[in-house]
Amino acid sequence: MSKPVRVRFAPSPTGPLHIGGVRTALFNYLFAKKNNGTFYLRIEDTDQTRFVPGAEAYIFEALEWLGIAPDETIGKNEKFGPYKQSERKEMYKQYADQLIKSGWAYYAFDTPEALDALRKEKEANKETFIYNHTIREQLDNSLTVSREKVKERIANGEHYVVRFKTPTNEILELKDIIRGDVKFDTNLLDDKVLFKSDGMPTYHLANIVDDHLMETSHVIRGEEWLPSMPLHVLLYRAFGWDAPEFAHLPLILKPIGNGKLSKRDGDKLGFPVFPLEWQTEEGTSMGYRENGFFPEAVVNFLALLGWNDGTEQELFSLEELVAKFDLNRVNKSGAKFDPEKNKWFNHQYLITKEDAELAELFKVELDKKCFDKLSMTDEQITKIVGLVKERANFVTDLYDLADYFFVAPTSYDEKAAKNWKEETPALMQQVIAELNKIEDFTSLNIETLLKEWMTTNEIGMGKVMQPLRLSLVGALKGPHLFDIIEMIGKEESIKRIEKAIASL
Repeated sequence: MSKPVRVRFAPSPTGPLHIGGVRTALFNYLFAKKNNGTFYLRIEDTDQTRFVPGAEAYIFEALEWLGIAPDETIGKNEKFGPYKQSERKEMYKQYADQLIKSGWAYYAFDTPEALDALRKEKEANKETFIYNHTIREQLDNSLTVSREKVKERIANGEHYVVRFKTPTNEILELKDIIRGDVKFDTNLLDDKVLFKSDGMPTYHLANIVDDHLMETSHVIRGEEWLPSMPLHVLLYRAFGWDAPEFAHLPLILKPIGNGKLSKRDGDKLGFPVFPLEWQTEEGTSMGYRENGFFPEAVVNFLALLGWNDGTEQELFSLEELVAKFDLNRVNKSGAKFDPEKNKWFNHQYLITKEDAELAELFKVELDKKCFDKLSMTDEQITKIVGLVKERANFVTDLYDLADYFFVAPTSYDEKAAKNWKEETPALMQQVIAELNKIEDFTSLNIETLLKEWMTTNEIGMGKVMQPLRLSLVGALKGPHLFDIIEMIGKEESIKRIEKAIASL
C-alpha cells in the first residue's frame, strides 16, 4: 500500500510572497486535495541574516485570502511540530553528527579568506574552483587532520562547517514526475555545507531532515531547485531513508523578453507580482488584493500557468481544479506571464457575480468619492451595477463606467458634440415637454412614448437619441438610454437636458 500523500509549501520569510511561490503553494494544495492528502506549511528560517519582519504573517494572510490555507502549520493541527525550522534547530546537529560518523560528511575548517584566495588562483588559471573530490584532501578538513586534532580545534571554539562527502564516479539516474528521467554525474557536484558552527543547519540538511520527519510523500517545487535534487537524493541514501517523489515546476517568465518574472517587470509594466500589497521604507509594492483582483480569479489564472487539463476550458472553480489537477499535465517549459489575460480572468469572475454582491463592493468605492452625488437606493445601485458590469475588469472600473448616474456631466465629448445641430435645441425642448407628460416613469414606458412621439412627428431617431444621450451622459457611451433616464429620474433628466441646451 502506498503511503498517504503529504506535501508541503516551505517558504523563507525573507520578504513578500512572489506570485511564483503562490503558484507552487497552489499546485501543492491541488495535488494534496486531489489525492485526499495533507497540505502543510513549514517556515524555513534557518538563514536568520535574511529574515524580514512581517514576512511570515504576510505568507499566512496571502494563502488565507487565496482560499488555499494549509491543513497543518504553526498553531494549526501541529501533528509534526514545530513547523518553524528555527524552533527545531536543536535536533539538526544529531543528524549532522550521524553523517560524520557514517563517513558521509566531514568537518571543514577552511576560512572564507583561504577559500577566496584559492578561488582567485583558479580563476587566474582559467579554472573553476569546486570544493569536491578533486581538492578536498588538500584542504583544511577532518579528511586531512587527525581525529584528536579535530576534537581539539572544535573544543577551542574554532569555526567550522560540516560538508557532505559526495560520492565519486557515479551517474545518478533520477526520476522527476514532470521532467521524466534526469541524470547527474556526481563528479561534477560540490561538497555542499550542511551545518555551520553557529548551530544552524543549511537549507539542504534541514530540508531533508524535516521532509523525512514530517513524512512528506512528494516534493513539488520550482525548477530552480532541480540542481539540488542529486544532493537531496544522496542525503536520503546516506540516512538510509526512502526519498519522496520529486516534481519540479516550470518558471513563470517575463511578459516581454526572456527570463524569470520579477518585481521590476511588474513595476515597469504596471501589474502586481505579489498577492498582497507590501510596504517598505523604499515604497509600496502592488498587491493583487489591493488592485481589485478576486482571489478565485488569481487562483484560476495561476493554475493555467504551466498546466492545463487537455481541453479548451479556461474557467475553473477551485473544486474543478482539484478534481482535474494532474502533475503529469504540467509543462516542462516556462509559462509566459500575460497581464492582459490576468485582467481577462478577473473580468470573467466579475460578470458572473451577483449584482447585489458587486453593489456592496461598489458602495465602498462610492463612499471614497467626495461629491454631492444623487441619492440612490441600494436597489438602484444594484441595478446600475448590472447595467455596466459587462464592460468592467475590476470593481474600481465601475465608477468610471457609471459616474453619470451619480453626477451630471460637467463637459461634453467634442467628437460627440458634432451631433448637436442647429435644430437640436428645439427638439430637446420638445423632449422635455414629452418627459413632463409621462407619469409611469419606467424605462419601457418612456421608450414607448418617446418613440411614438418621434414616429408621429416623423422625426428621425438619430436626431433625438444621440443629442439626448450626450445631454444626460456627456458622451455617446453607456447602457440602454431609457434605463439611464429611469435611473436618474424625471427631474434630473430634464435638468441635464436644459443644461446641455444652454451649454451646447
